[in-house]
Amino acid sequence: MINNINTNKIKIAIVGATGLVGRTILKVLEEKNFKNVEYTLFASEKSEGKKIEFLGKNYIICKLEENSFDNKFDFAIFSAGAKTALKYAPIAVSRGCTVIDNSSAFRMDKSIPLVVPEVNKEKIFENNGIIANPNCSTIQAVVPLKILYDKYKIKRIVYSTYQAVSGAGKKGLEDLEQKENGLFYDNCVPQIDVFLDDGYTKEEHKMINETRKILDNSSLPITATTVRVPVTNCHSEAINVEFENEIDVYEIKQILQNSEGIILADDIENNIYPLARKANGYNEVFVGRIRRDYSVKNGINMWVVADNLRKGAATNAIQILEVLLNSKNED
Repeated sequence: MINNINTNKIKIAIVGATGLVGRTILKVLEEKNFKNVEYTLFASEKSEGKKIEFLGKNYIICKLEENSFDNKFDFAIFSAGAKTALKYAPIAVSRGCTVIDNSSAFRMDKSIPLVVPEVNKEKIFENNGIIANPNCSTIQAVVPLKILYDKYKIKRIVYSTYQAVSGAGKKGLEDLEQKENGLFYDNCVPQIDVFLDDGYTKEEHKMINETRKILDNSSLPITATTVRVPVTNCHSEAINVEFENEIDVYEIKQILQNSEGIILADDIENNIYPLARKANGYNEVFVGRIRRDYSVKNGINMWVVADNLRKGAATNAIQILEVLLNSKNED
């Protein structure tokens, strides 16, 4: 079991290490290969004792318990659902651990920062022990939107999403594999999460409210329709944006092309635009099909695609972790 305590190392807990996002977190951590770090992997009781190969070693999965954080972890990445986060994240914080949580548990808590590093990195250090990772569909949208918000001042946003079944976890992938016996095969399902009293789904409210929080504009007009499509991985989004200021489409493309975390794929003469299959495995957000919306004075449409397991979850969390690690190393 790889759990040797070395007080000179930074100790990091990965909670929910056996899930789709958890395993992607491990992949991205292997790619990053942070030095002087010691990891412990946690999951539920049903995964206790299982072995996972990680960083060239066999790690044994530990059962998550109330005393799991007595070992004084520096940081923890949670990817185990809101119920688990609500119970165990405060315990981790009480033991001196900083938690990056990938669930919906803390996202709309006013005292907890909701962070996409390319957008609001400064918020990372305004935490009281917990930093929230936004919803996958929100993350990829706000990366280009924040840049345009600062330049042209956004007046209104209309989201239409085409979200892969991996966003529903292992059950979503299994459903697609069942083909005609499942819900997702050969269907576009206009429901992600439960319906609320106003007819919107919880996922749609997440996109609306999280975008407002990240852009720091609680009254920004936003509407959303979120749809599950029979694609294995990578979410696609059609985003319509209306601006207060006059725009130039060529300038918008140039700005996005030169922005951190974005790959511009916009060459319609050669049929080049973002595709889910091509975005798979990338940490960046792909943006294309940028064109003027002639129905309003200053509006555009754009097509935004990203790997929802990576930038939409694991990579974003690890980018936050990297900022914290760099700060700790500077200290």
